[in-house]
Amino acid sequence: MSPEAIKQDFESALVKHFSFKARLRSVLHGNSKEEGPLRDPDQCAMGHWITDRRQGAYRHLPEMAELDRQHRLIHQQANRLMDLRLSGRPEEALSGFGDVQVLADSILALLQTMEAKLRTAQA
Repeated sequence: MSPEAIKQDFESALVKHFSFKARLRSVLHGNSKEEGPLRDPDQCAMGHWITDRRQGAYRHLPEMAELDRQHRLIHQQANRLMDLRLSGRPEEALSGFGDVQVLADSILALLQTMEAKLRTAQA
């Protein structure tokens, strides 16, 4: 994979990641009811990206396992917050978004590390 192709691939992962956070925030504010991909780490776009890369081009990267683990944790947290909202505790759900952000930052750092490793190896 060329450095440019790697860059584009990781940019697509970032878009998927940021889209997840935006959709979750929307659900927590009561502006959306689309929960499926937010609840299931194997159903969301980022989950598909991880599965495809983990079985393919990036399987040699030790960070892939941690990325998958963090991704599953962020979905667990999203489920907890959506359940709070559904149980009539929207303020508590919204206040818990900071925990999601911590995990999101960890995922972002992993993606940046992986991209840097791959691009350096191709240079």
